[in-house]
Amino acid sequence: MQKQKRYEALVEQIVERWAEGKPANQMPGSTSTKPCGYYRLTNYLLEYMLLHNAFPAGVHAMPEGRDRFNQVEPSFPVDFDSLIGDAEFPL
Repeated sequence: MQKQKRYEALVEQIVERWAEGKPANQMPGSTSTKPCGYYRLTNYLLEYMLLHNAFPAGVHAMPEGRDRFNQVEPSFPVDFDSLIGDAEFPL
């Protein structure tokens, strides 16, 4: 649990950088101000870091998701090398 808390702030910073310039979720009925995929990417990155004790490298496909209306949200690629850049992995 302590490791998760340590990673959460860094994950938020990384995902916020990814979200810059992307429009808010355009799905009908969405009340989120975050782009589509924001929460999937946040969860994926945090879970990856907790499991592997490292950042992901290269391009990973975010899995398809479902919104609160059970509508499919498509998969999308994320290039973690460029997204993470020179960030240091917290020990």
